[in-house]
Amino acid sequence: MDRQVTRCAGLDVHKDEIVACARIADPGVSGGRRVELHTFGTTTSELLALRDWLTGLGVTRVGMESTGVFWKAPFHILEDVIGECWLLNARHLHNVPGRKTDVADAAWIAELVEYGLVRPSFVPPAPIRELRALTRYRKSQIEERTREVQRLDKVLQDAGIKLSSVASDILGVSGRAMLDALAAGTTDPAVLSELAKGQLRKKIPALREALTAFFATHHRIVVTEILAKLDYLDEAIDRLSVEIDQVIAPFADKVALLDTIPGVDLRTAQCLIAEIGVDMAVFGSAERLASWAGRCPGQYESAGRSKGGKTRKGSKWLRLYLHEAARAASRTKGTYLSAQYGRIKARRGPAKARVAVEHSILVALFHMLERGEPYHDLGADYFTRRRDPARHAQRLISQLGALGYQVTVSAPSPHPDSHAA
Repeated sequence: MDRQVTRCAGLDVHKDEIVACARIADPGVSGGRRVELHTFGTTTSELLALRDWLTGLGVTRVGMESTGVFWKAPFHILEDVIGECWLLNARHLHNVPGRKTDVADAAWIAELVEYGLVRPSFVPPAPIRELRALTRYRKSQIEERTREVQRLDKVLQDAGIKLSSVASDILGVSGRAMLDALAAGTTDPAVLSELAKGQLRKKIPALREALTAFFATHHRIVVTEILAKLDYLDEAIDRLSVEIDQVIAPFADKVALLDTIPGVDLRTAQCLIAEIGVDMAVFGSAERLASWAGRCPGQYESAGRSKGGKTRKGSKWLRLYLHEAARAASRTKGTYLSAQYGRIKARRGPAKARVAVEHSILVALFHMLERGEPYHDLGADYFTRRRDPARHAQRLISQLGALGYQVTVSAPSPHPDSHAA
């Protein structure tokens, strides 16, 4: 087997320690390779010493296993100095059984890198990584806010308050006014119901009934704390959104492109760019992007027979954003994506239909970013138009005949706008 790089290294990265193994071409030693081993800490000074050690040996390619968040600090320090800094999928690094030590792991990684037996994982450039950190944290705060709203309703239900049964949004203008009054100590349902605004005033009798409850002191304390936390989360989400808008400003045109996809709003477009970047050349094709994201069927072939493989997981964050976009797209009217969802859902169920829509969104996203073009919808009638009209008509006639109907068919009249060539 041919060696692909003359000076390479493998790093076994842990929380407090990094074991480095460098393999250097040296005709003067047995096997033509000199192996250098060294252990470093993970503080900044130790990482700089690791960088100096690798550059001193003339290493041009470094491979490290993706281990939680511990790989990020050494990767960031080495990526601008070493010619090729590779992040490797842990599933591709199975070591020989019976040789499990940190030194053996580092040596094994270095050998795999030397012979080109592994491929680097996608690591976006620094500006995209900065954007990704912000969008992911904002998403976690949005999810935390959702959990707090659910806790709030549980507390109200425990107190016998059925506000969510009357008001569609318990944190709307009317609902928030009533909750603030409850937190302030007002429990009279007549007074609380009079705080309703707009259309909700038509439901004042139902509100009086829903707000008649046993609202104890502990309920008031918990509701007060939840409302305060919701206010903080709203402010934090707004601050993060402002910062994200500034960081993503250089890619504003790309965000505007993705915003034209049905089901993808401005916030989702920002998150999608944060996960996959804007340079589609790193993926090469829409199929490879879908495979990396885990939004296409797996492939498994043995003995000449192809068997359906499982869909790989991919990035949980990208999967989450695509899931939200696909759900929104499936509810749109008169679009290709909604028609695709309905067509597949009828045959294979909603889960597979949703994944198919996610795949379509990814494919469209790839070509839009690659070509710099907005989304072009194929239309809700795309699947009808691509059928052979004669065969489709014959199928419908056969179905009516099977139901006992007698069908008389005449050729369709030409369109009024059509004319002979």
